[in-house]
Amino acid sequence: MAVNLVNVEAVSKVYGTRTLLDGISLGVSEGDRIGVVGRNGDGKTTLIRMLAKLEEPDSGRVTQSGGTRMGVLTQHDSLDPTATIRHEIIGDMADHEWAGNAKIRDVLTGLFGGLDLPGFGQGLDTVIGPLSGGERRRIALAKLLIAEQDLLVLDEPTNHLDVEGISWLAGHLQARRSALVCVTHDRWFLDQVCTRMWDVQRGSVYEYEGGYSDYVFARAERERIAATEEAKRQNLMRKELAWLRRGAPARTSKPRYRIEAANELIADVPEPRDKSELMRFANARLGKTVFDLENVTVTAGPKTLLKHLTWHLGPGDRVGLVGVNGAGKTSLLRALAEAARTQGETQPASGEITVGKTVRLAYLSQEVGELDPSLRVLEAVQRVRDRVDLGKGREMTAGQLCEQFGFTKEKQWTPVGDLSGGERRRLQILRLLMDEPNVLFLDEPTNDLDIETLTQLEDLLDGWPGSMIVISHDRFFIERTTDTVMALLGDASLRMLPRGLDEYLERRQRMIEAAAPAPAPAAAAKSTSSGDSRAAKKELQKIERQLNKMSDRETNLHAQIAEHSTDYDKVAKLDAELRELISERDELEMRWLELAEEA
Repeated sequence: MAVNLVNVEAVSKVYGTRTLLDGISLGVSEGDRIGVVGRNGDGKTTLIRMLAKLEEPDSGRVTQSGGTRMGVLTQHDSLDPTATIRHEIIGDMADHEWAGNAKIRDVLTGLFGGLDLPGFGQGLDTVIGPLSGGERRRIALAKLLIAEQDLLVLDEPTNHLDVEGISWLAGHLQARRSALVCVTHDRWFLDQVCTRMWDVQRGSVYEYEGGYSDYVFARAERERIAATEEAKRQNLMRKELAWLRRGAPARTSKPRYRIEAANELIADVPEPRDKSELMRFANARLGKTVFDLENVTVTAGPKTLLKHLTWHLGPGDRVGLVGVNGAGKTSLLRALAEAARTQGETQPASGEITVGKTVRLAYLSQEVGELDPSLRVLEAVQRVRDRVDLGKGREMTAGQLCEQFGFTKEKQWTPVGDLSGGERRRLQILRLLMDEPNVLFLDEPTNDLDIETLTQLEDLLDGWPGSMIVISHDRFFIERTTDTVMALLGDASLRMLPRGLDEYLERRQRMIEAAAPAPAPAAAAKSTSSGDSRAAKKELQKIERQLNKMSDRETNLHAQIAEHSTDYDKVAKLDAELRELISERDELEMRWLELAEEA
């Protein structure tokens, strides 16, 4: 029988006048793999923070079994900015210790691309302070996965990971024995990892068996049954209301219990849910030419990202663009957007980009900086236009469109600066689509959007007739909204992948294997005398003692650097001494590995 790890009993949580969780009772047992979904602001993060005892409920209680080892990944890390990556992830372990640990090697390779952390200037000895939020998040995740845990609680673990990183993380979590509770908007990841789902909605949590696909089917069936019951109730309500509305003289003689029954039917009618109507935004017709690239080279500073690229984006093409970070995906979109903005006058480093005369481009960037934080939501939309033509004589005002995108009348008067990241992203998409473009560039459109909003956006894009290029690490979104997948594999070329993202991952794996150093040829078998073996063991013991002393010296040097952090001359001398020590240690560890094979 599975051991219960965490119990949530009749828990409630209120923020201001809003009830996020209302009398919730749940449990997590050994072996559970639970995905948590729901709209932004409905309480997903609050729920898992209470599970992890990072936040206290207003009522009810959360209990953990004694001795439960719990690892928590929050959206804000607590890493020491003055420490190195080595100190945070590996601690005081010597290189020959952690390098011989298969689990540590797997985590460093999966999250950073190798044991020497390519992409970080000084590898494991890189100081954390200057690193980006995405790099810090990977460090926090690596630190968590290396430790032994009974329960992992992860809040958006796929943020800042590329397609390869997400695929590796899914496989790693499948292989672990730890229980898991995970909040993520990545539906492919949920399907791969989770065996149960918690759907947080309006103060309640609904439980479903299976991964995301099973959850979608089960929820649809639950809503179908609820809709059937609602239809019956609505019919009864219409009869009761019709009966109540009969002539005034008759009303006075109605039995009171019939009036009370009708009022009860009306009292609990739920508010209509927010939904995006399928609208035709692309009224402008595209010609035969959208973007034609001939022998184009794209650069970023001194680095050449793409060279000799010949490619045609035609009317109605829907392209998913994937690739390793830094391969040039965003740079390619920017080059196309700049050519469109200047009607072909601005060209790349070499080659030519031809832009169709009828192209009306909308570019959704990763940033939301173009939104004026002082504007109200409605004002930000009205800056684009007051009304939008839906065709066939239909039109909608800016306010009506805001409501269709989930901004209620009250929310429309909220300053943009007070919106959450997901709400800003939704507003940004609305503003772009209101301008009636016929070509869309979407750079990481799924950032900060909850699953329900993603589904609405996908439905809207289904009926959108223009050309589109999507950059995303969300595998489900790419497969759902595009017809063709193109890849930048880091070799300055763009390739079409007929089998989509599966083919991309296979190609990347082959490239990594081809780049790995070839194994040294097996040495010819030779007899080793017992005397040689004893000598090797003796030297091994000596090297281990030296390595232990070096580890102590290294710890002491780090402490001195921290102590004299404002004395730059002193820090420079200590840093030089530290580098020399690390070099000596590396040589000793190589010798240790050679002797270990002989002994």
